[in-house]
Amino acid sequence: MNAVHYRIIPSSPEAHIFEVTCTVNAPDPAGQILSLPAWIPGSYMIRDFSKNIVSINATTNGDKVAIDTIDKQTWRCAPCDATLVITCQIYAWDLSVRSAHLDTTHGYFNGTSMFLSVQGQEHLPCSVEILAPAGDRYRNWKVSTAMSLDGAQTHGFGQYCAQDYDELIDHPVEMGDFTLATFDVAGVPHDIAITGKHRADMDRLCRDLKIICEHHVALFGELPAMDRYVFQVMATGDGYGGLEHRASTSLLCSRYDLPLAGNDKVSEQYRSFLGLCSHEYFHTWNVKRIKPDVFIPYDLRDETYTHLMWMFEGITSYYDDLSLIRTKLIEADSYLELLAQNITRIQRGSGRLKQSVWDSSFYTWNKFYKQDENAPNAIVSYYGKGALLAMGLDLIIRKHSQQEKSLDDVMRYLWSEYGKKGIGVNEVSIEQEIIELTGVDLKDFFERYLRGIEELPLQKWLQEQGVDVEFRTPQSSQDKGGKKPDSADEKVNFGIRFTNKTEGVTLTHVLDNGAAQIAGMSAGDVVLAMDGIRVDAKTFDQRIAEYKTDDRVEITAFRRDELMSFTLAVIEPEADTCVLTIQSKIPEWLSD
Repeated sequence: MNAVHYRIIPSSPEAHIFEVTCTVNAPDPAGQILSLPAWIPGSYMIRDFSKNIVSINATTNGDKVAIDTIDKQTWRCAPCDATLVITCQIYAWDLSVRSAHLDTTHGYFNGTSMFLSVQGQEHLPCSVEILAPAGDRYRNWKVSTAMSLDGAQTHGFGQYCAQDYDELIDHPVEMGDFTLATFDVAGVPHDIAITGKHRADMDRLCRDLKIICEHHVALFGELPAMDRYVFQVMATGDGYGGLEHRASTSLLCSRYDLPLAGNDKVSEQYRSFLGLCSHEYFHTWNVKRIKPDVFIPYDLRDETYTHLMWMFEGITSYYDDLSLIRTKLIEADSYLELLAQNITRIQRGSGRLKQSVWDSSFYTWNKFYKQDENAPNAIVSYYGKGALLAMGLDLIIRKHSQQEKSLDDVMRYLWSEYGKKGIGVNEVSIEQEIIELTGVDLKDFFERYLRGIEELPLQKWLQEQGVDVEFRTPQSSQDKGGKKPDSADEKVNFGIRFTNKTEGVTLTHVLDNGAAQIAGMSAGDVVLAMDGIRVDAKTFDQRIAEYKTDDRVEITAFRRDELMSFTLAVIEPEADTCVLTIQSKIPEWLSD
């Protein structure tokens, strides 16, 4: 069997250039077609990675082979009867978990950004030679990847392999002088590789992540087959994000999210980081192996539509923080604070009354992943509301099965009947399967809350579990919910979200039926003054707090380059900020 061979080298870190060669031993006699993916699994937006190809050429036996461009991401080489070598120079300057980044401090890439797909040979084994950049300054660089070794030493440069193209592009690679620690879960080594300056307590990270990972393995009953699992972490001054892979996850975080030695408390920042790690590790089962049927196989040339993203991201978003309380890494009050903050985020967007979670899942390609200034007024998150939907599903199953069944049983069923067998989940039949598995009639639930836009009966669901639900008015633009107010004074809300700029306060969102929208203000307006007094982001909340319901405020702002004035009539604030408290004892569902 002829394997496809790739070779990648950080040829010019200073210019952010990777050189990638693809060697095809048996090219198509009619002319080999090659392509680069347009999107990466787990991030549902067309990203056109081919735009970063600086040059592409082909040779056979050292002679140049003509290449015709078929479309923006597809090429056809002229027919040849010997080994074909395609060489690309690829620009890598996207510091995210989705693409590739290279400079003199480190290199990172996803295969979807680097490796050409050889049409007709995607099923063949792939070998990859990963080389270090030239120069003494890179002598301490090593490699972090879950890709199988094929001659390379663990964490070393050299030869790696994958069973086919689909696996090849599902093992991101980090290279550099990163911090490395390893722990064991279910007999499999798990690495934490942190790039960027930090002072993290690596022992504590290993201890806490091991607890989370073992919890998820216990829920599903086993860890999928793999040689190694890798947490690749890029620590920056301010960052957040993650992308799941079959045996690894790429994470972006603030260095201040990581725990420091000598401090055993779980700060809000560290809690957020643990939740992110939990989320991505849960994806090892839910979406990497339990998939919508339209994802088997992936078509990475164009959008692939499914209504099931609520199941894969919403359910995962429910379990990510839930695992923190179940493993006792955080206390019940801390978990309820996180849950209340999610409820607050959903309540503050009128999009929840216009778009169902079912449709949010389907339109991820052009709405959720392409949010604009009107997003809170038009769409709802299948992550956030999907998590609340998953919680409701769990609590209803528990209640009507007399605690004999739960969402845990659904996830184990999905793993045994779909994930392990490589069968895709069908969005039509899966609901009936859940009903039959649990013995609970959920048809009304799915119609009203999944496909409908009816408000979720959160108070009913939670109060039945012994959790009181309170909605109050926000104290400031920084009030995320989850906590009792600092004072009893009712604060007004102009119905805006904003950011700071040198010349003033820029409105990023103007919310439906808020005072700012009624006054005619728009996203993009730069507020300079309130009642003739200059404001900035530091004083804006303080100034807003001076006003009461029915007051009138004169706002001076720039729209584009035109100076405008608005008379804003302060309206009664909406109680959209959630606080949750336990009535007496910790609910059973939080301690399973």
